[in-house]
Formats: sequence, structure tokens, C-alpha cells
Amino acid sequence: MNSKFIKLQQFLSCICLALFIHIAHADEATPLASDPALEQRLVSISEEMRCLVCQNESLSGSRSELAQDLRREIRDLIKQGKTDAEIRTFMVDRYGDFILYRPPVKPTTWLLWIGPFVLMFAGIVALLMYLRRRNTQVATTSLSDDENKRIDALLRDDK
Repeated sequence: MNSKFIKLQQFLSCICLALFIHIAHADEATPLASDPALEQRLVSISEEMRCLVCQNESLSGSRSELAQDLRREIRDLIKQGKTDAEIRTFMVDRYGDFILYRPPVKPTTWLLWIGPFVLMFAGIVALLMYLRRRNTQVATTSLSDDENKRIDALLRDDK
């Protein structure tokens, strides 16, 4: 019993040591800009952009290295005096419309905007066709007079 306890204690010590080493090597938070207005502008611009690595997360919320680089680049563009529209144009020119959460409506993005509605309409049409075909395939049978009387008798007995 005593050796089992010592082995368990050694195992737990190894796990604690591994966790301590992991925490000790954790990345530090990137410091915010010295100017709070600049940082607020950075956040508002980057919230409208998609992280190219995560794809479902905004650029401001992503912790990927690419997102950090892109935020650093946006911060530099802001410091250079670029407007929000110029920064968005720069990012779209460099990474395409995919970087924007709300891409512009133009012929190359029509499928993004109209596609979900077309798929939903096609699904509804397919469902209606299936239900209509299924209803015509069900055979209708009529009961004889004896069967109807038997059913009536069974229903009267239940009451």
C-alpha cells in the first residue's frame, strides 16, 4: 500500500511540474497601444474582419500568430494616418473579400449572398415533391360493410 501511495505521489508531482513548466512558458499578452483612441480604432476595424486562420473568429478576437501580425499591420497603418476605408481597401486588396465578414455585393460574391436562399428554396421544393409523390403512392382501400359494423361495435364496447 505504501509503495502505491509513493508512486501516485510521484505521478502527481510530475503532472504538477509539467503544468508549471507550461504556465512558465506561456506567451505574455501583447501590450496595448500607448494611445487608447488608436487601440479603440484598431479594435473597431479588426472586428469587421475575419481571421484567415480561424475563419469563424474576428481578427480582434483571434489569438493566432497571423491575426497578431495583421493587427500589428493595421496599427501601423493607423499610425501612418490612413483612414478606415483605406485600411479596409488595403486588406481586401491583399487578402481578398474573404477577409471581410460582410463582403460587398458584386458578381463575384453573388453566390455568397444568394446561395443560402437558393439552397433553402431547392430543399423546400424537393420536400414538397417527395411528400406529393408519397401521398399518391399510398393505396386507398375502402372497408366493406361488415368491417365497418365490426369497427363500430368495437368502438361502442370501449365506451
